[in-house]
Amino acid sequence: MNLTIIISVIAVFIVFLLVMGIGSLMQSGSDKADQRVKSRLQALAMSDVDAETIDLVLRENAMSEVPWFNRMLENMQWAAKLERLIQHADAKGSAGVYLLVCATLAVIGFYVGSFSGRLWVSMAAFILLGGIPIWRLNSMKRKRMDRFQQQLPEALDLMARALKAGHTFGGGMRMVADEFDTPIGPEFGKTLDEINYGMDVDKALANLQERVECADLKFFTVSVNIQRETGGNLAEIIAKISELVRERFALFGKIRVLSAEGRVSAYILVALPFVLASILYLVNKDYISLLWTRELGQNMMWGAGISIVFGIIVIRKIITIKV
Repeated sequence: MNLTIIISVIAVFIVFLLVMGIGSLMQSGSDKADQRVKSRLQALAMSDVDAETIDLVLRENAMSEVPWFNRMLENMQWAAKLERLIQHADAKGSAGVYLLVCATLAVIGFYVGSFSGRLWVSMAAFILLGGIPIWRLNSMKRKRMDRFQQQLPEALDLMARALKAGHTFGGGMRMVADEFDTPIGPEFGKTLDEINYGMDVDKALANLQERVECADLKFFTVSVNIQRETGGNLAEIIAKISELVRERFALFGKIRVLSAEGRVSAYILVALPFVLASILYLVNKDYISLLWTRELGQNMMWGAGISIVFGIIVIRKIITIKV
C-alpha cells in the first residue's frame, strides 16, 4: 500500500477521535457539573460539620472532564494561564477542550502542509492553525476588557450617586448589576452574590479583580479596602476614581492620535505586496505566474508569507504604546 494513503488514513482517524472527544466532553460537561453539585450538597447535609467551618462559596473549576488529563494539566503552569485566559474572555469550555481543538487544527494543518512536500511548510501550517483558538481567545478577551473599561466610569458614577442618596455599598453594586449589561453588570453581580453568601468583602473584590484584567479596576478595589479599614467618604472616593478613569481615557485618545501615522504605515506595508502582485498579474500574467509554477517561486512565496506574518507581529508591537 502506498505510504501516502497510510498517512492519510492515520491522520483522518486521529482527527476523527479528537473531534468525537471534544463533542462528548462538551455534551457531558453540564450534566457532570450538576452531579457534582448534588453530591456535594448531599454530603454536606449528611455530615456533622460545624457551620462556622463551612465555606459558603464553593467553586470547583476542572480543566478537563477526564481525571488523568485534568491532573496532568493542573501540574502545568501554562495550562493555568490558559484557564485564566478562558475566564477573562468569558468563553465556554475548559482548558482541556481548547487544547484538543488546538491539537485537531494543528494535525489538520500539518496534514495539509504535507502535500507541498516540504517539512518546514508542514510545521508552519502546524503552528499557525494550532494557534487559531488561542488567538481567538485573546481577541475575545481584549474586546471584553475594553468594553469593561468603557463601562467602568459610568458604573462608578452610579455607585457614587447611590451612596450619596443613602444606599449601602451593596445596594450601589446591586444597582450596577441590574442597570448595566455584560460584562460589568454580571461581574458586579457575581461579586455581590459572593458577599451575600458570606465571603469577606476584601476577598470578593480580589476575586473580581482576578476575573477582570483591568488596571483601572485596581483603583476601585484598593480604595474600597482602604476606606473600610480607615474610614472616609466612600461616595467622594468613588467619584474621584471615576474622574481619574475618564482622564486616562482622554490620555489614551491622545496616544491613539499620535500613533495613527504608524498604524497607517503598517496597513500600507502589509497591503503593498498583495497590491503589487495583483497589478503584475493583470499586466503580465506569464511573468508573475513563475511564482507558483516553479519550485523556486513557490519557496519564495512561502518565505514571503511567513515574513509578512512576523512583520505584522513586529509592527504591532512597535505601534502599541502602553501607559
